[in-house]
Amino acid sequence: MMKDLKHAGYLPDTSEVLLDTGEEERVNALSRHSERLAIAFALISSGPEVTIRIVKNLRICIDCHHVAKLVSKIYDRKLVIRDQTRFHHFKNGLCSCKDYW
Repeated sequence: MMKDLKHAGYLPDTSEVLLDTGEEERVNALSRHSERLAIAFALISSGPEVTIRIVKNLRICIDCHHVAKLVSKIYDRKLVIRDQTRFHHFKNGLCSCKDYW
């Protein structure tokens, strides 16, 4: 998944990572976010036309929001992510919140 994202122009946004470490460790911390792991598992284990649904009790970070938009575009999948405040519907690289949350 990461190769496809980087090929599509993905650049990690570590501005919300609160670790006082180097840039590489911050990028590694982003790759372990629960919604990103859930998306990867859903891509592996579900059919190509199945909507991916994820429920969180915390707000989605800006980097995972960007990843979800790219995944919806690259893999032509619909994603619905419920976070602390709203439902995010991702389709064709766009989110229903219009990047406001």
